[in-house]
Amino acid sequence: MSKILPSSMKDVHYDNAKFRRRSCFKMIVQAFANSSIKRECVTCSTGKFLILLMIGGLAFLMLMNTNSIDHVSDRIRKSIAGREEHRLLLNGVGKFGKFWRKPPRLPPRLSPDEILTSNSSTFNAGNLKGDSKWVIRQRSVKHAFIHAWSGYKQYAMGYDELMPLSQRGVDGLGGLGATVVDALDTAMIMGADEVISEAGTWIETHLSERIDGKGQVNLFETTIRVLGGLLSAYHLSGGEEGMGDMKVKGPKPHVYLEIAKNLADRLMSAFTSSPTSVPYSDVILRDRSAHPAPDGLSSTSEVSTLQLEFNYLSAISGDLRYGTEAMKVLEHLKTLPKVEGLVPIYISPHSGQFSGENIRLGSRGDSYYEYLIKVWLQQRTSQDGDVRYLHEMYEEAMKGVRHLLVRKSIPKGLVFVGELPYGPKGAFSSKMDHLVCFLPGTLALGATKGISKKKAMEENLLTFEDMENLKLAEDLAKTCFEMYSVTTTGLAPEIAYFNVDGYSEGGHGGGNGSSEYANDIIIKTLDRHNLLRPETVESLFVLYRITEDSKYREWGWQIFEAFEKHTRVDSGGYGSLDDVTVLPPRKRDKMETFFLGETLKYLYLLFGDENVIPLDKFVFNTEAHPFPIRSAVKKQ
Repeated sequence: MSKILPSSMKDVHYDNAKFRRRSCFKMIVQAFANSSIKRECVTCSTGKFLILLMIGGLAFLMLMNTNSIDHVSDRIRKSIAGREEHRLLLNGVGKFGKFWRKPPRLPPRLSPDEILTSNSSTFNAGNLKGDSKWVIRQRSVKHAFIHAWSGYKQYAMGYDELMPLSQRGVDGLGGLGATVVDALDTAMIMGADEVISEAGTWIETHLSERIDGKGQVNLFETTIRVLGGLLSAYHLSGGEEGMGDMKVKGPKPHVYLEIAKNLADRLMSAFTSSPTSVPYSDVILRDRSAHPAPDGLSSTSEVSTLQLEFNYLSAISGDLRYGTEAMKVLEHLKTLPKVEGLVPIYISPHSGQFSGENIRLGSRGDSYYEYLIKVWLQQRTSQDGDVRYLHEMYEEAMKGVRHLLVRKSIPKGLVFVGELPYGPKGAFSSKMDHLVCFLPGTLALGATKGISKKKAMEENLLTFEDMENLKLAEDLAKTCFEMYSVTTTGLAPEIAYFNVDGYSEGGHGGGNGSSEYANDIIIKTLDRHNLLRPETVESLFVLYRITEDSKYREWGWQIFEAFEKHTRVDSGGYGSLDDVTVLPPRKRDKMETFFLGETLKYLYLLFGDENVIPLDKFVFNTEAHPFPIRSAVKKQ
């Protein structure tokens, strides 16, 4: 962020004094007191006489002017005066009117620090009504994004991530400048032209060289962040003429598309090198080769969270290889045995079979369920094959979630999604990752297909199953929000446990004893960190769009304020937290790319117009990069 220019408070006081309302008598006396006349006149009797005469004359003029004003005011009260008298009253009355007319008042000038304080207090007070309040709150999210980007640009440009405390960059995602690509479409949506220009120029100048020369990257992370970011930037910058009215700066759309194809061609080796339809987890970019993880297994969520990106690349490039290879994974998963639609979190690329019995919707399991419904939404009107099986798999899985994983806490009855670490015959765990908070948004999206609940009900589009899923979505969103409000900082831990009937986990609460749910939620010592994650605000965004209930906006604003208060680093950027249950929390030296790519994007959209990236025309990948639904593009 650019530094505030130095400002002299003496100058500010001087400017304010120029416009302070003062009486005519005071001005004359002050002028006299400051002049050399004072020194000369007060030394002689004639001067003293003249001073007394002047004061008496001023008093007489003031008395006459007051009588004149009172006289005219009385005439107005008797409805005698017309518009001309009213004008005279406002502009000065009688022969002395011009003399007494007050100069226009200008607002006082504020120092830069006072401006920031004033803005902050305006936001915190929440004293604005209607749309104006949300316009200002949305603007504050954009300011946070600029602050995050400024720190990254100054200290870590070209690195994957910013270390805001040590003010340097680090490559933890393969060295492709992940923050640049992840943040670009957020800047486009916000209209942050300077960021668009800086990020776009870096991508055009450096990214192809990085892709050609870098070594090992993770297939999943590179696909959702870098490939997804490039494809979204292609569309938002005018590709397909779908969003040409945005008139964004930076490179032309074809630049993003060509770089995306280069990257995807190298990532394809993960699919073609595997002996089954399940891709390997790691790719060597410069060699166009791939290999499995050290333990030989892939995460179920990772191999099933590639299809939106490769399908869209096939659609815009005309090369069907990308989508065909990616969709083979889902077609294969359809054939495997499941537990009421639920799947273990590991799968072997060598055998093509699931490994272990651990079932959860947190890490390594989450986006499998998310992409079932999203890929169906993306492809259901295409001519590339029948994808009805995806919707059937999704519906079966959500029934399994309600039956096997959903419980209520005690004593207050928060609805949460637990885990089956040893399969359906093993013990139930009341553990819920923050990652699971993607589910409310996914459930709501699956219920209405992106249109508002009101419209869906008016058109009789909701089934009983849809209504059940929508109710569960709202209940879970409440729980996810309470995971924030139960802590001292107002920010959620990475993992929470819930007290359930007959069993209680050991651990402590969140530190906010005034929370209604202080006894329902348990946070263990090793789980108290916060990584600036987006899942809860993602679901709040989707639920607000679908239910039109403003409480989701208010919850999002509370979360944003907590991020601003506790994670902002003054020199630029934001830092993760070690422990959300203590004050002040200690910051970690890491700003995740998804804070710019997802968290701030969803907050900005939550506070904005529903016609920006509408959910019935776009589908967000799991890194919040929006792709147009093909039928919507064709209609345009």
